[in-house]
Amino acid sequence: MNNLSDHLTTRFTALASLVLVIPLGTRAMLGWSNPLGYLSDLALGSLLVLLLHRRPWWLALPVLLAWAALWVASAELVSAVGRLPTTTDLAYLADPQFMENSTGGGLAHAWLPWALGAGLLVWLASAWHHRTQRSQPLPRKAWAIPLLLFAGHWSSQQLAPADAEQWRLYNLPHQLLSAAAGDLRRHVQGWTGQTQTFTPLASSGLTQSDLHGQRLLAGPGTARNLLVITVEGIPGAYLRPNRQALHSRFDEDLMPRLSQWAERGMNTPDYVLHTHQTIRGLYAMLCGDYDKLANGTPKGVELLTQNQRNQACLPAQLRQAGFTTHYLQGAGLRFMAKDRIMPHIGFDAVHGQEWFRNKNYLDFLWGKDDRAFFEGALDYVGQLQKQDKPWMLTLLTVGTHQPYSAPAEYLERYDTPKQAAVAYLDDALGAFLDDLERLGVLKDTLVLVTSDESHGIDGVRLASSWGFNLTLAPEQAQLPRIKRGTYGHVDLATSLLDYFALPIPMALGGRSLYRDYDTGREMISYTNGMLRYHDGHGVFTECDFQQHCRRYASEGFIADQARYLGPGDDLLGQQIGALAAVLDQSLQHTPLNLRYQFGSPSPIRLRKRIHDEWADNLIGAQYLEMPEGSHTRVRVKVRSLDRKHTAYIQLKAKQLEQDVPLGLPGEMKVTADEPLEIEFSFDNPTARKAFSFHLLGYGGGQVEVSDFSVITALPGDDDTLDEMADGHIAHSG
Repeated sequence: MNNLSDHLTTRFTALASLVLVIPLGTRAMLGWSNPLGYLSDLALGSLLVLLLHRRPWWLALPVLLAWAALWVASAELVSAVGRLPTTTDLAYLADPQFMENSTGGGLAHAWLPWALGAGLLVWLASAWHHRTQRSQPLPRKAWAIPLLLFAGHWSSQQLAPADAEQWRLYNLPHQLLSAAAGDLRRHVQGWTGQTQTFTPLASSGLTQSDLHGQRLLAGPGTARNLLVITVEGIPGAYLRPNRQALHSRFDEDLMPRLSQWAERGMNTPDYVLHTHQTIRGLYAMLCGDYDKLANGTPKGVELLTQNQRNQACLPAQLRQAGFTTHYLQGAGLRFMAKDRIMPHIGFDAVHGQEWFRNKNYLDFLWGKDDRAFFEGALDYVGQLQKQDKPWMLTLLTVGTHQPYSAPAEYLERYDTPKQAAVAYLDDALGAFLDDLERLGVLKDTLVLVTSDESHGIDGVRLASSWGFNLTLAPEQAQLPRIKRGTYGHVDLATSLLDYFALPIPMALGGRSLYRDYDTGREMISYTNGMLRYHDGHGVFTECDFQQHCRRYASEGFIADQARYLGPGDDLLGQQIGALAAVLDQSLQHTPLNLRYQFGSPSPIRLRKRIHDEWADNLIGAQYLEMPEGSHTRVRVKVRSLDRKHTAYIQLKAKQLEQDVPLGLPGEMKVTADEPLEIEFSFDNPTARKAFSFHLLGYGGGQVEVSDFSVITALPGDDDTLDEMADGHIAHSG
C-alpha cells in the first residue's frame, strides 16, 4: 500500500513540477518578475494539477502540449516584438513555415522547449508507468486554492491596476481566459439591458486637420523632392536626441550613426505609432488616418473598394502637384496586397525585391538585407535625380524583421540577434545618408526617416507605441533640433503637404510637424493589447483587454514616467473603446466588407515548386472580416502565359491561420489553352476575423490572376451578389 502511495505521489509531483515549478523558474529567468505574474502562474498551475492529476495520460497530454506551446509562443513573441501574443499571433506561431521564416530556424529562447519537453517526458513516463492505477482524489477543499489565487489576481487588478506589460502580469492562458470572461460579461450585460449609457467622446479632434499653428518656415519649403525612409520596427528610444529630450532611462546606444544624423536634423521625441503591422503603419503615414485600433481588415485593403478617399493620400496629392511618385521595398509586394494598395494610393512606380539587381550580403528569408537594400536604393535615387520632374520616393526596409538579419561580425559584438540587426541597419542607413550628402541630394530633397511600427523594448514604458520622426531639410537652420508637442503617423501626410504649401484635403487628419502649436492635442494608439488615449489636456488613459483603465497626469503621450491618478470609472473604458470603434469605421461605415478584387493583369512568375505559403502567395487577400450571418462568394480566374509550362494551382483558406476546408481539389492544372475558372461560396454563421486566402502556384513560367473576387453580403442583399456576375467589382487601378 505504501509502495502504491509512493508511486502516485511521484506522478503527482511530476505534474506539479511541470506546471508549477518550471513556469515560476521560467518567469524568473526571462526577467518577467512581477508578483502578479507569479500569482497568475500559481493559479493556472494549481488549476491544471486539479484538472489533470486523475485523468488518463492520453487525455492530459494534449492539454499539456498546448499549455507548453503557449509558453514558448509567449517567450518568442515578447522577445521578438515586445508584446504578448493575440489569438491571431498564436495561429502564426502554429504555422511551421511562418515560424521558419520568422526565426531563421532557431528560437530566441531555445532552452525553454527543452525544459518543458524534459518536464513533459518525466510526467509522461510516470503517468504511463502507473496508467492502470487510479489516483486518489484530492480533497475538495483543494479547489479553493486556484479560486483564491485567481480571485486575488482579479481583485488586485480591479482595485489598483498594475502599470506593467501584460506578460509580466499574466501567463497567456490566464490572459486569454480573462479576455473571454470580460467579453462574455459585456455580452450578458447587453442581453439583459444592464449596459450603462455614456456620453460618447467627440472624434473631431482626432480626425480633422489642424493648421492653426505658427509656421516654422517663412514660406514653402525649398526642397524640390521628397524621400521618406521607413525602417522596420525601430522604436524612438534608439535615437539619442529622443532619449535625452524625454529623460529616458533607456541607455543602450544601438544606433549611433543615425543618432549623429539626428543631431543635425529635427527630431520629434513624442512621436506615436498607432498600431502594429507594416501595412497599417504605411496607411496611417501616407493617408492621414488611423488604421484599425484592434485586429481587423487593414484599411489599406478596404481602400481598394473606393476610388475617392485614396485620392487624398499623400502620393496621389503629390502626383497631382507634378511629382513622379515611387515606392521601393526590400521584400515581395503581394503579401498584404501592397502590389495593389500602393498604386491605388497614387504611386506611379511600385517595386519590391524583384527590382534589385545587386546581390545580398546575407541570405535573408524576407528579402534584401539592409546593406544591399540601401545600395540598390542609392542607384534608384540616382536615376530619379536625372529626370526633369520633382520626385517622391518611399523606402521600406525588412532587415530588422525577425529573424533579424546580421553578419557574423555583428552577431559576435552584440548580445542578441535583434541588437546585431539594428546595428547592421544603423551602419547601412548611415552610409546611405552619407552618400546622399556626398552626391548633393540633400541640397534639394526633404528627407524624412521614420519606422512603420515598434518592436518594443523590454522594460521601457510605452516602447510599443514610441516611434520617431527625423527631418533633414535643405533649410535645416530654420528648424528646431527638438520639435516639441505630440505627433504621430496620422500627421505625416498633412505635414508634408504643408511643407510644400500644397492644399490639404478635407479627408486628412493631423497637425503639421512644420508648425508650432500652443495647445495640446488628442492622440490614440493601440499596441501591445493596450488602447491608449491622451485627451490633449494633460490626462493620459490606458485601457487593457478587459476595459480596465488607468489614468495618468502626463503633458504628452510618450513619457518615461507619469504620475498615476487612479483607475478610471466603469464607463471610461467603454467611452474610449467606442471612440476607437468610430475611428475604425472611417472608411467603411459598416462592418461589412462588401466586395474586393485582388486579381490584376500583371504577369506572375512561378517557381518550380512551392517553398512556403507566405512568400509564394499570388494574391493579397489577407486578414478579411466577415460578419456573423453573412454569405461570401469567391470567383477565381487564372491562365498560363507560357505554353512551355504547365502551372499547378492550389487555393487554401485560413481563419486565424487555421485551415478552413473549401471543398476544392488539392491541386488544379492550368495551361495556356485550359485556364482555371472557379466560383464557390460559403456561409459565415459566426463572425470571421483574420480570414486569409492563399493562392499558390508552381511549375515555372508565368500566370495571370485576372480575377480574384471576394464578395460578402447579408441575406437578402442579392444586388450585391449579382454584381459579381456582372463584373462590377471595385478595382485598384
